[in-house]
Amino acid sequence: MNRKTLVLPAVVGLLAFALAACGGSGGGGGDGGAIVVGTTDRFTTSKDAPAPFDPAFAYDAGTWNVLRQTVQTLTAVPRGDGEPEPEAARRCRFTDTGNERYECTLREDLKFSDGTPVTAKDVKFSLDRVRAIKSESGPVALLSSIDTIETRGADTVVFHLNTADATFPYKLATPAAGIVNPADYRAGRLRDGFEISGSGPYRMKAETEGGALVKAVFTRNPHYQGQLKPKNDKVELRSFAGADAMGRALDKGDIDLMTRTMSPEQIRELSTATGRHINLVELPGLEIRYLGFNTEAPSVREKAVRKAMAQLVDRGALAAKVYGATAEPLYSLVPTNITGHANSFFNTYGRPSDSQARATLKKAGISTPVKLTLHYTTDHYGPAMKKEFALLRDQLNDSGLFRARIEGTEWSKYRPEQLGGEYAVYGLGWFPDFPDADNFLAPFLDKDNFLGSSYADSRIREELIPASRREADRLGAAESLEEIQDIVAEDVPVLPLWQGKQYVAARDDIQGVEWALNSSSVLQLWELSRGVSD
Repeated sequence: MNRKTLVLPAVVGLLAFALAACGGSGGGGGDGGAIVVGTTDRFTTSKDAPAPFDPAFAYDAGTWNVLRQTVQTLTAVPRGDGEPEPEAARRCRFTDTGNERYECTLREDLKFSDGTPVTAKDVKFSLDRVRAIKSESGPVALLSSIDTIETRGADTVVFHLNTADATFPYKLATPAAGIVNPADYRAGRLRDGFEISGSGPYRMKAETEGGALVKAVFTRNPHYQGQLKPKNDKVELRSFAGADAMGRALDKGDIDLMTRTMSPEQIRELSTATGRHINLVELPGLEIRYLGFNTEAPSVREKAVRKAMAQLVDRGALAAKVYGATAEPLYSLVPTNITGHANSFFNTYGRPSDSQARATLKKAGISTPVKLTLHYTTDHYGPAMKKEFALLRDQLNDSGLFRARIEGTEWSKYRPEQLGGEYAVYGLGWFPDFPDADNFLAPFLDKDNFLGSSYADSRIREELIPASRREADRLGAAESLEEIQDIVAEDVPVLPLWQGKQYVAARDDIQGVEWALNSSSVLQLWELSRGVSD
């Protein structure tokens, strides 16, 4: 497969600055020389989310970033992006000309972190388990092209696919295909709690309070065999209630590095401050934000309502007023720097227009103002989301065509309620599983989709997605991918808003920061080390 057109530059900018910081550049606050990383991701167990780190259940950037440190996959995307390379496997390849049979041979002496050998049967067990559990909020759709999994001896796995899928090596590189120890995971049910048993570069010990993880301590796995070369022996991941608390911890030296999710104000301050012991690194990112619709809900069931909203939203104002230079308008689900992107929403609707939105509603016989509630999560995508949704509300209401209100909910309730169809309109973000246009389209539009959406277009599902996956050279898939985006702009089951950059702030004695995140927002803790500041 020729994927070289998708390779992105590893680093687009490095901004150094000095910020008032108690404790100088020594800092860290970790036990035994651990590098301490801060995050605003919250990890909790509940009735709706009993197993946050089970590969059959976990499907968000935060939980996947924990799994990527601990659970190994057959393939992995290299740190600078590009084609997947063998990881738990020593060799993987399509063995037919139609991209329908994929074979992997495991590395020699591969072991789980407890020293138990990893076999081909363990790989089959792990992936079949995800497919059998089929968690509503889980990543099972990523494995939907698998028909059967065959093992040959102790070290060979053969995937027989039900359709051509040139993106399959990328899917095997995601935690959805993580290899788990059958001694600790049951075939038909989730593993409750925070425990993880894998063969990745680290072991993890969870420290919890009241059903919430406050610290994950990663120590190097002595049995690890793979392509990664950990540059440290111990990393702590600490969860903070918000960006301000995380920033204060970095200032004080209680943590060494912070990443998702910083506020736009923090990024602006860090990018202009000068003179002391913290560096801000800007990295290429593929994060997108969008509005999703429950197309069966009475308020947005009519396509004309969704089209009128698409006609009214001013993405440029939204990005500039809320996120500044850290975001840019997006007119498709596919980011602008991915092969196959089309500006379908701009081509369909042009610039925001009250008159055109009014004409759309009038033609459909819809009475105005249309009453809506715009739902957003208060604690999953950073503190700016409330301001973003207030501006969206105002843009709709100022037209006189809508009477919208906003409502925020904690992520632990928000995601189950959204999947349960309780929200007519809701905001979500997407961090790609892998850097391909397919992964910005199929998860929202195919069967068993991430949104739990009832929207279905037979041409997208039965013709265009399969046609795009037959093309090993992704340039050859562009026509099918662009047509999918045009259909989305016409039907508006989702409404793209903006795409963002990503940032890491670290104390100046931490090395490898420029590799801390790849373009798909994978946290690569193994790249970090502690050195001497200049």
